[in-house]
This record gives sequence, structure tokens and C-alpha cells, in this order.
Amino acid sequence: MTDVAMLFRQLIDDRSSTYTYLLADPATRDAVLIDPVFEQYARDAALLRELGLTLRHTLETHVHADHVTAAWLFRERLGSTIVVPADGGAQGADRLVREGDVVAFGGETLSVLATPGHTAGCVSYLTGDRRAVFTGDALLIRGAGRTDFQEGDARRLYRSVRDKLFALGDDCAVYPAHDYSGRLASSIGEERAYNPRLGGARSEADFVGFMANLGLPHPKQIDVALPANLRCGRPADGDAAAREPAWAPARRSFAGVLEVEPEWLGDHLAEVEVLDVREPAEWNGDLGRIPGARPLPLGDLRARVGELPRDRPIVAVCRSGGRSAEASLILEQAGFARAANMSGGMIRWHALGLPTENAERG
Repeated sequence: MTDVAMLFRQLIDDRSSTYTYLLADPATRDAVLIDPVFEQYARDAALLRELGLTLRHTLETHVHADHVTAAWLFRERLGSTIVVPADGGAQGADRLVREGDVVAFGGETLSVLATPGHTAGCVSYLTGDRRAVFTGDALLIRGAGRTDFQEGDARRLYRSVRDKLFALGDDCAVYPAHDYSGRLASSIGEERAYNPRLGGARSEADFVGFMANLGLPHPKQIDVALPANLRCGRPADGDAAAREPAWAPARRSFAGVLEVEPEWLGDHLAEVEVLDVREPAEWNGDLGRIPGARPLPLGDLRARVGELPRDRPIVAVCRSGGRSAEASLILEQAGFARAANMSGGMIRWHALGLPTENAERG
């Protein structure tokens, strides 16, 4: 987001082409997530952790039909509040918002604009400086959200966009909930001029006729997503989907790597297989090696993965945690359900004074 003071990240779920937006006050480190996706919880939680942010709220632009929200999961894990449109019909939220409501995080704010039409309960979120608006499925880049289910109404959507969104400044950046052509953002001025459904001299009748003849199939995940999102993403089986790996307090980094801390590994050496993927010359180097570790250089791992036990967890280790991160991903791909990387590698292990053997120190 160019020239906007708040911290901003745009994230995507490839399966549903959903954009999730992370906004944060750089001073207080308070953050919000707009339209988070359940399957991307680990990625987004890792980004929050790595940037040192505290998630205060998750915000929904509407009740989605193409993916399940991560709102409930973030509340369970991180204590954030769930913010949803009051007219969307979702149950279990912490706050229901309407036109004119303001959501604060640190010194930053988002104002609520009621923009129904795609569904009955759609809202958009406008930044406090009015330089960016998150439009959900009301206004898409060179398009608009469909209006043929969930109490959608093409006439309401036309008025929402023309009266509310197109009333914003030309330079106000538009960030939609989806895009299916690789486009990231637009502006109010662009959409007012060039949107083929809503821009220029398109009348309400033009828009209604266009939307009535789209002929789109229903979203593939609607039978799963809609009931779940009416529960704010809470799984039908309670907290089963929120459980951490049972064998260790492991967590995924933003890069998607499952990691354990050296301190935990030091206390559980007898319970895991430590796989040292450094080169032979490093095995007896000045950082030493973890007692009982198995040497297997990363370059040989794929060819020799069948030598490794599957009846106990495997923690990969290298000098700094880079090669071992790749090793843990290779193991996961090979079907090892309990495989992780040791965060920080032998550099961190050594710095913490944890036990080594055969170390050669100058």
C-alpha cells in the first residue's frame, strides 16, 4: 500500500483466490486481519509472530461461500475478537458492525461502509485516512460480486457501489476479497472509469441485466463453507481442527516449515531421531554435534529416506537451520507425519550451551 503509514501485507489463498489483508499500527504493533482463510492459519500466525504483532481483531467483509474463515481459530489460539457484518446472519461473533461503526487497532482505524448486494450482509472497510478501502466482493477489480445467492440483489449492489464506494476519492486504493486474473489492487478512479459492469455511464438497468445473465456455477466449497462461516469458522467437531501437533510444541514458520525450539529438543533427545544434514566436514567442526544424532547430508536425503525410522519423530538439524528446514519439508513430502526442523541450527544450540559431543574448539 504505497504511502500509507500503517504496516500492510496482502496474502492469497490459491485454492479460492481469496485475498487476506494484514494491517497493523507500526507503533503499538496491534494488528487486524481482513478475511482470513482457515487453511492459511499457520502461515498468517507465523507472519504475525515474526513481525512481532498482536492480533486484536479478525474482520469479515461478508459470509463467504468459497472458503472457511479462520476467525474462530485465531480467537481460540491468539485471543483476537471476531468482527462480522450485523446483517450477515453469522453466530458466535464478538462484535456485529454496521454502517458508520469504527474498528480501532492501536492508533489506526477502519470505518465500516454498508455495501450489500453481493449478499445481504456485505460491508467494506475504509482506512482512517480514506486512502484505501477493502471492498470484499462488492467491488472487484474490473468487476463485481455475483448476486444470485445468499439474498444477493443486483439493484442493491449497484447502489452500494455507485453511492458509497464511487463517492470516495479517485486515489483511494481498492483491495477486493478476490481476483481471478492475478491483479492485486485498483483505485476508485480506475473502477469508476473502466469497470465494465459498474463504471462509466452504466445504468442500474444495464447492471441488473448483465448480472442476470452471468450463468455462473455455484462455488465448489459452498456446502462446506457457508455452514461453517455462519459459525464464524468453528468446526462442527469443536476444537479438533485447532489442535497443535501432539508430539511436540511445534509451530510453522511463515515459510511453511514446522519447527521446534532447541531447548525442547535438548529435553527430549531420547524420544526423537536427530537427523544432522550437514556435510561430513562439518560433523566434527567447532560447533560439535548433538549426542546421538544421525549424519545424513542433505544432498543424499531423498535417495536414502528409506533408511529412516517412521516409529518416532525426526528433527532435522544443520548449521543455521536453513538446510535442515529443507530436509524437514522433504521428510513431510515423503510421508513422515512427525518431522520438524530445529530452529536456529547448531549455532543456536551451541550458543545456548546445550550438550555436544566430538566438538573441536580452537
